[in-house]
Amino acid sequence: MADDEFRYLSGFGNEFATEAVEGALPQHRNSPQQAPLGLYAEQISGTAFTQPRAVNRRTWVYRILPSAKHPGFRRIGNGALRSAPFDEIEPDPNRLRWDPLPIPPADTPTDFIAGLYTVAGNGDVKTRNGMAVHLYAANQDMQDRYFVDSDGELLFVPELGAITLHTELGPLRVSPGEIAVVPRGIRFRVELPDAIARGYLCENFGAAFTLPERGPIGANGLANERDFLAPHAAFEERSHTVQVVQKFGGNLWAADYDHSPLDVVAWHGSYAPYKYDTASFMVIGTISFDHPDPSIFTVLTSPSELPGLANVDFVIFPPRWLVGEDTFRPPWFHRNVMSEYMGLIRGVYDAKAAGFEPGGGSLHNTFASHGPDAETYQRASTQRLAPTKLDQTLAFMFESRWTIIPTKQAMQAGHRQRDYDSVWSGLSRNFR
Repeated sequence: MADDEFRYLSGFGNEFATEAVEGALPQHRNSPQQAPLGLYAEQISGTAFTQPRAVNRRTWVYRILPSAKHPGFRRIGNGALRSAPFDEIEPDPNRLRWDPLPIPPADTPTDFIAGLYTVAGNGDVKTRNGMAVHLYAANQDMQDRYFVDSDGELLFVPELGAITLHTELGPLRVSPGEIAVVPRGIRFRVELPDAIARGYLCENFGAAFTLPERGPIGANGLANERDFLAPHAAFEERSHTVQVVQKFGGNLWAADYDHSPLDVVAWHGSYAPYKYDTASFMVIGTISFDHPDPSIFTVLTSPSELPGLANVDFVIFPPRWLVGEDTFRPPWFHRNVMSEYMGLIRGVYDAKAAGFEPGGGSLHNTFASHGPDAETYQRASTQRLAPTKLDQTLAFMFESRWTIIPTKQAMQAGHRQRDYDSVWSGLSRNFR
C-alpha cells in the first residue's frame, strides 16, 4: 500500500481514540462488564500507575483474544543481536567507523529479526537505563512471525527501503527520511514494501523518548507535536500457528500462538507507536557568527534523573542554510563528555569529505577528539563565505551520557574501517 492509503492520528503523547469496526470502542467506561462486540478489554501501562499525569502513558485496547492467551516461551538463539550489559570487550577510547552493513544475498531469506545486528551499547536492561545501537538488513517480510521488545522502546531510522510496521495498534509505513518509535512491550511485524530494507535502530532501555524542552527558543521550533502520527486501529484474524519472538533480559524467547497478536479492534490512550517525517523539523541556527551546539537539532530525548543530561538523545542534521560570517561552518574540532554514534541516511555529511557513506556509522566515545577531516578543514577554513544551502543530506546521532561500548562482532567486522584515524593525518602545523 502507498503511504496515503494508511490512516493516521496526529499529535505527540495525546489521548487518541480509534476503532477499526464501528461500535467497538466502549463509551464512558474503560472496562465495562462486557466489552462491545464480544471483545476483551485490556490495559497496557507504559509507565507506573502513580507517575505524574504529564508523563503517564497508558492505553486501553479492545481485542479479539486477550494477550494472556498463549503458551510458555522458550529460549531461541540470539543471532547477531546483543544486549546490555555490554562487557564483551573492555572500553576502547579509539574513534571507530564502519561501512554499511551488507544486504543479505537473495538466496538467504532474512527477515527483520534475523537481520538484526548489534553495534554497541551501554547500561542495564534490568535497571532500565542505557541504550543499544543496532542495525537491520532484511530481504524478506516477517511471515507468521512477530516481535516484541520487553527491554526497551525501539526507534527506527530507515536508510534503504521503506518498512511497514504492523503493530497491535495499527500499521505505520516508514520511509527513509522518516523515523518511527514502537514502545516497549508492543507487538509488531515488519513488511518490506521495497523488497529489501536497511536502517538503524536505537533500543532505549531508559525513560521513554519525549520532546526536548525549547528553553529560550520559545514556543515554536524544532519538532512540533502535531507532526507526530499514530496509527489508526486495524486488526488481523488468523487461526493458524504463528510465532511471537520476545526480547527479554537481553535474550530472545519464542512462543507459538494459535492466533495473531495483532487482534486489537479498537483502542484509546496515550501509549502508542508513532512516526515522524524529519522534513517537518524546524531548524534553528546562527544568523550572525559561530557554529552553534548540535543540541539545537534534538528531535527526541530520553531524560535521566539529572535535568538536561540525557540517557539518550536522537539528533538530526537535515538540509539547512549556512550563513555565519567569519565562521568555520562545519562541526568544529571538539571533545565531548557525551558519547556519540552517528549515521548517514543520504547525501554527504558536511564534516567528512569521504569514507562516511549512507548506511555507515561512526562512534566517538566520551572525550574522544574528533571533528572535520583534513580535506574538509582545508576547504572550510579558506573558502569565500556566502549564504549556502546545505541540501540533499540527512545525518543523525544517537548521543548518550554513558560510554557506548562496541560488541566484539562490530570490532572484528569486515566492514569496520581499520584506518579511520588516517582522515586526520593530513592536518599540518600552520602556527605562525
